[in-house]
Amino acid sequence: MLRFGLFGTGHWAIETHGKALHAHPDAELVGVWGRNPERASALAERYGVPAYADVDALIEQCEAIAVALPPDIQADIAVRAARAGRHLLLDKPLALSVADADRVVAAAEESGVASVVFFTQRFQPNVTAFLAATAAAGGWQHGRTTAFASIFQDGSPYGGSLWRREHGALWDIAPHALSILLPVLGRVTQVAAMDGPSGMVHLLLTHEGGATSSASLSLDAPTESMAREFVFYGENGIEDVPFGENDAATAFGVAIDQLVEQVQAGTRDHRCDVRFGREVVVILAAAETARTESRTIQIP
Repeated sequence: MLRFGLFGTGHWAIETHGKALHAHPDAELVGVWGRNPERASALAERYGVPAYADVDALIEQCEAIAVALPPDIQADIAVRAARAGRHLLLDKPLALSVADADRVVAAAEESGVASVVFFTQRFQPNVTAFLAATAAAGGWQHGRTTAFASIFQDGSPYGGSLWRREHGALWDIAPHALSILLPVLGRVTQVAAMDGPSGMVHLLLTHEGGATSSASLSLDAPTESMAREFVFYGENGIEDVPFGENDAATAFGVAIDQLVEQVQAGTRDHRCDVRFGREVVVILAAAETARTESRTIQIP
């Protein structure tokens, strides 16, 4: 039984992290910390655990942390937890800067803790099976992603998310796209980006080996144009990526499974660990520069 501290009190913390941790047979939720003490107390009461007023006090009481907070806040807590020898179950994106992502990776590697970064579709069994088979087939020349969503529709649980409003689709949706594209097409070597209307962003990527990919993303799409599509094109034809069959809490349960397995086996080579999380942040930061300076960025 791995003892978890939960950091965060928003919708994602309640309906995904908290729900999955509470239901998991190999996880024990031991406490909650949040920036809003009242919400932290309410969430802690829901699951019958204490609410903590101090980050380090909760870190001291657990063996692993689960974080559902804005990426910049997540990075600082992850570094503190890793240095204390706590395993990491984090959310995408890992951080909002390469420097912060580097700090998390360094702390995890120095302490030898296990880590998993939760990219929802990468913990859906039907999606991971598809990606493995597609990567093994090879011969892919291009991947295309269209992900038009909106956090501004009535009733959206993310409408009040300040970090999403500030950093937009590039930092919120692009990590999901990259988590699908990279396993099939490989490491990104060049990034170009430009803006579209209403916060839309377009990415054009070159991958190691010469394949390309594109992504068109929005967090403020009109209701009539909301869409989600991942497609690969290559020597063997066209393949559409399936959408995950399970809800987010079930997928998060798979992430818990895999973190627990790492801890028990002593392995530190998860395909979505903090090193992969950093790789995604490097691409996002390059895209941010590309869109601002209207030039293509080389990734060493």
